[in-house]
Order: sequence, then structure tokens, then C-alpha cells
Amino acid sequence: MKKIEEMKSFEQAQKEYVPEEVHRLDESSMQWFRDAKFGMFIHWGLYSMLGKGEWVLFSERLNVKKYEKLSEEFAACRFDARAWARAAKDAGMKYMVLTTRHHDGFCLFDSRSSSFNAMNSAAHRDFVKEYVEACREEGLKVGFYYSPLDWRFPGYFFPDLYWENALELKKQCHDQLMELMTNYGKIDLLWFDGEWLALGGIDWSSEQGWFRRPEWAVSEYMKVNYFWESEKIINEIRRLQPDIMINNRFGWEGDFHVRERRIDDIRTDKPWDSNDCIADSWGYIPGRPVLSLRELVHNLISIVVRDGNYLLNVGPTGDGDMEPEQVERLRQLGDWLQKYGDTVYKTRGGPVIPGSWGGTTYRKNRVYVHIIEWQQDTVKFTIPDNELVSWRSLNARDAELTEDGGNIEIRVPIASRDMLDTIIELEFKEEIHWDGVEGKENDVYGLGDGLK
Repeated sequence: MKKIEEMKSFEQAQKEYVPEEVHRLDESSMQWFRDAKFGMFIHWGLYSMLGKGEWVLFSERLNVKKYEKLSEEFAACRFDARAWARAAKDAGMKYMVLTTRHHDGFCLFDSRSSSFNAMNSAAHRDFVKEYVEACREEGLKVGFYYSPLDWRFPGYFFPDLYWENALELKKQCHDQLMELMTNYGKIDLLWFDGEWLALGGIDWSSEQGWFRRPEWAVSEYMKVNYFWESEKIINEIRRLQPDIMINNRFGWEGDFHVRERRIDDIRTDKPWDSNDCIADSWGYIPGRPVLSLRELVHNLISIVVRDGNYLLNVGPTGDGDMEPEQVERLRQLGDWLQKYGDTVYKTRGGPVIPGSWGGTTYRKNRVYVHIIEWQQDTVKFTIPDNELVSWRSLNARDAELTEDGGNIEIRVPIASRDMLDTIIELEFKEEIHWDGVEGKENDVYGLGDGLK
């Protein structure tokens, strides 16, 4: 009699997989990222035509074949990669990350691995190629977002039942990654999203219908590096792109960590980014309120004083146009960074532990104090074992500073405080040397089965 266990391919794959060792990049190879501080995320695809966000195929339970036919209308007549890159540069951003393919499976590039791509759309263009060229023209680092999963494959939702189909999904992922890493020259950053299967643990009951298990984060469908053979693919990518930075959303720890729509605590031992939306949606949804300049400055400063990068998303329309209000807000932030970017770029977070009031950045022997919320009339902190040589206010009148044995107290009258960020520059006799803070992430990504 046949044993049931012999017919469970998914479980067998887990038992047989031996993960390869993957080395993170060294710090020198990631210095550009630590220096950059600020990048543009772009979510754009067929879903942008429907104006209900990038999850519309799944969330609205659309017919896959009818959704695929949207490509016949995807002319993207207002797409201009150079305008996108200029908007990023004008905002003070140093790199961009484009969704080369999201969970709906539609490729913005010319893929031989799937006919569901932009070259076969009404536009008949390789948008990724144009994007890469535009980034390079503007001196921006080039980043690719790629989702391994694809909602058009039943094997994604039920890998146990549709094992051969799941393997087709896996092959598509591998082949498309090789295309992206081969066909567009040097790529600086790869931003994975979607390492899980079956939505991390989809289930069904007569009472609830389809639902996601409460324990999805630790389900057998979340730690599936053995399915993707993540480490093997990462090593293949490394051979093609030796210096590429890769995040932690493909079943391994990553060169850098992603904090999606959250900031959390300071962490200096590993690069990280905090990604969020300028208009509360990744994919285009009309009428969403745009973050104010104050909110953008506060987000940026709250992140950089914690030693992270701000990856700010813009979702262009289905035609490929960035909304004018969003572009204008980005330009305003760029104007602010023109004045105060020296306190942000090429700095590190610290040596003061940040708080709700703000925090500090530093470079060599200079510390920049960023006060974004005055909860009391003074801000107090300590920088020991170094002599304060001088200080100056960069944007506040009547600032007062007292120092005694490394204990520093700053006072600025209410009328003299900057409405966005009161900045004080401190110059010390010696360079700042600080051990930093080793962080612990509060999420489940990058925890592949069989890995530490």
C-alpha cells in the first residue's frame, strides 16, 4: 500500500533542501547606501489603470484572464522615465527602486520567461530599460523591486495540491531574476517582496470561508527558502552582480533590513530602510491625501537619526504620470534638503539615542542636533569624553546652549524655533567614536527554514 507521506512533495522538498552559505556584502560595498539616506520607491503596473491599489487583482477577486487583457489597453502614453528620475533628483533622493514585477505577474520588462510583459502590451516598450537609462543620466543608483510570487498560479495558493504548477512559478522567478541581472548593466539594489506561499497560511472553514491563519507568521508557508532555493538564487545573482545590495525578503537575512511602514528603534550594526507612501497607497488610488512637508521632514529625520534610509513611494497613474501635487511636495522637500542636506547625507545616526523630540546625526567631529518636537523648553543629552569646541544654530534665532562635562542643554524660544526642524551644529575637538546599537527586528522576514 502506498504511504501518504510519499505523495507530499512540498514536505519532501523541505526535508531534502540543504541551504547554501550566503555572504553579506562588506560595509565598504554598502557605504553608498548609508550615505544616500533617501530614495524613491515606485509602484506601477496594470493595477494602476484601475485606481484601487496594487493588490486589486487579489482583493477584488478579479478574473485572471480578464485582468491580463488590461495589457491590451496599457499604452502608458504619459510615461517618461526621465521625468520620474528628475522628480527623484529634485527631491534630494539618491536612488530609485521600481516594481519590475508585482504579485500580479505583469513584467515591466522584456521577459522571455513570460509573455505577460510590457513589450507585448499596447505600449510595446521595455519600461525597465528606459528607467535604468534615466537613473544613470541623473546620477541615481538603480534599484529593482521583484516579487517571486504570482497570483495567476494556483500552485502559489496551494503548492501541496498543485506541485507541478508551483514548480513552474519557481522556474519563472529564477529565469526572470537572471534576465533582470543580465540585461540591464550594473544594478545597485534588489528589493524582494513576497517570499511566502499561500499568503503565508491561507485556510478555509465552513464558518469563515477563506481566511488567513492567525499563526501565519510562523506557518509552514512562511519559511519557504527551501521551495525557492533562495540561497542558491542569491549566489547566482551575486555571480552576475557582485556588488548588488539585497534585502531580507527572500528567505535569508539580507544585506539590509526592511521596516515596512514603521521606523522603530535606532540600529547601527546593519543597514536598513523604512518604506512608506507619499499618499497612503503603494499603487495608484486617486484622491488620497498627500503628506505635508512637515510630515515628510519629520519622517526623514526620525529615520536618519536612527541610522536608517527613507524609501518614499510614489504611485503613478495608469498613463504613467506622477500626480502634480506629489511632484510639488517632493520638490519642496528637495528645497529643504538643498539648505540642510549636509546634516543628513553622508552622516550616521547617533551618538545620542533618539527620542520623540528628534535626535542627532554625525560626521567626523561634527554632530547635528535635529529637534522636530519640543516637548519641553529644553533638550538635554550627553556626549562624553570629547571637548565641545564650538556650536551654531543653522536655522533658529536666539538659541542658547550650555555644556558641562559632556552634558549639553539646548534652549530656543518658541518664536525662534523652526517649524520643521530646529538644527544645531556642534563641533568637537576629536572625531566622534561610538560603538552604536545592535538592533533586533520585530518581524518575520528573512527567517528561512534551516537558517539562523
